[in-house]
Amino acid sequence: MARILICDDEKDIVSALTIYLQAEGYGTVPAYNGREALRILREQEVQLVLLDVMMPEMDGISALSKIRQESNVPVILLTAKSEDTDKVLGLNVGADDYVTKPFNPVELIARVRSQLRRYLQLGGGAAQGDTMKLGGIEIDDKKKTVTRDGEPVSLTPREYDILKFLMQHPGEVFSPSELYRRVWNEEPYGAESTVAVHIRHLREKLEITPAQPRYIKAVWGQGYKMEN
Repeated sequence: MARILICDDEKDIVSALTIYLQAEGYGTVPAYNGREALRILREQEVQLVLLDVMMPEMDGISALSKIRQESNVPVILLTAKSEDTDKVLGLNVGADDYVTKPFNPVELIARVRSQLRRYLQLGGGAAQGDTMKLGGIEIDDKKKTVTRDGEPVSLTPREYDILKFLMQHPGEVFSPSELYRRVWNEEPYGAESTVAVHIRHLREKLEITPAQPRYIKAVWGQGYKMEN
């Protein structure tokens, strides 16, 4: 059974999320600020984090930055409608997804399931596939590992999915909306900025000079492609 860390300074929200998630069979662990969430992650095994942005002591963006120094556990941000800048910043720091308050329980559970499916496949090595190589980048989809010029690269589950998809279609150009639809398996609402943040993050990890990418290239007015 997957365990989910719920971190929000509003206890009513934590209680509501606990009810929704436990009804779906998930285990839950509560936290009420970023520092407490970090402590729990270091002490307990957790497969996903629901993380509020605006919290006392340590906000969600600061906590996320520290989480990413230690773990690739999926993180879904809980944001208010007015926090668009924080959504983009969170994705840039390493969030895998976000849900806007007041959230729809059905949407929330769907996003949780999607992230857990990817993460557990990465951890368990159960997904099938072969080794793919493009230039100095290599994916072993059975082991769920990525290397660049023989050196291991640590990616989040979402970054891995994007890279794998692009490497499966070398030279093909995908618009942000199409890339979002194919990788996220959702309708591409707000896709352009979300995809751009993940592409930038991938370039920072894979490219020697991210501003002049060798592998992940933008085609002006059309989208992105992967080439050697």
